[in-house]
Amino acid sequence: MTKKERVIAAIQGQPVDRVPSGFWLHFPPDCFSGEAAVKAHLDFFRETGTDIQKIMNENLVPCDIPIQTAADWKRLKPFHRDSPFIVNQVELIQRILDKTGGEGLTLATVHGIVASAWHARGGSAGYETGSGLLAAHLRENPQAVAEGWKVIADGLAILADACLEAGADGIYYAALGGERYLFTEEEFQTYVKPYDLQILQAADRSAYNVLHLCKDQLNLSRYQDYPGAVINWGVYEQNPSLQEGEKWFADRVLLGGLDDRAGVLVDGSEQQIQAEVQRVLDQMQGRRFILGADCTLPTEIDYRRIRTAVEATKKGEH
Repeated sequence: MTKKERVIAAIQGQPVDRVPSGFWLHFPPDCFSGEAAVKAHLDFFRETGTDIQKIMNENLVPCDIPIQTAADWKRLKPFHRDSPFIVNQVELIQRILDKTGGEGLTLATVHGIVASAWHARGGSAGYETGSGLLAAHLRENPQAVAEGWKVIADGLAILADACLEAGADGIYYAALGGERYLFTEEEFQTYVKPYDLQILQAADRSAYNVLHLCKDQLNLSRYQDYPGAVINWGVYEQNPSLQEGEKWFADRVLLGGLDDRAGVLVDGSEQQIQAEVQRVLDQMQGRRFILGADCTLPTEIDYRRIRTAVEATKKGEH
């Protein structure tokens, strides 16, 4: 089977020659754009052997209108198909696909409404300590925040559609905001979920979308009716295990199994990585499953570690 055929078969519940895999990471800042970004992706795909070819997205929703108060969200201007952050990401996808020929299943990264709202107010890092500002603004002036988030959601819907148009097989949607300590249930249902679903709806023509539930202490039930053939969350971040999560996502393909920031894949020996992959495969036997990690791996990780995990799936059929 080709890499792409393997992933599609796993998603469709068909026999596979081995369990497919999907791993990714953020490349260094000097590889965020241009030829350097194309090369970084191609080197990663070639050296790791991963079946899913996820195209990273450092073309963030711009912070060109400073958001310092809750009322500032009303000042956001609409985005269009020719907005630079969309144009640049689409160009990157096309250039990478020109080189890979779609060898693996290609996913285009779309940051969800909460992550993109954080980007729009100037945050590309520090979400863990600063995300409470989004909730504070929402509680102070829900109408203004809702207006701003609608502008962002409209732009992200354009982006999702454009990524598929550019040749991506599906989108990898990074959903934030489900942390139990951030938004109340009512806030999530009223101000987060509708925008997430609007963006996902723009990509619904793909049968291969991946829903990534990011961060810790997640209320997974909030995402039970979100679309996405494949689902992934951080089981090592005070969240339910993959087996426990099946009560919410019994009809989905599960992706994950390995820690992304510590543990065997990051710190273990080759033999330990192989043994851990085998343990995970045994644990997930009989389920539709793609081997991966909780989230993005460390930028500096040795690609040979990832290759070892990928190769370990060839030890036996599952």
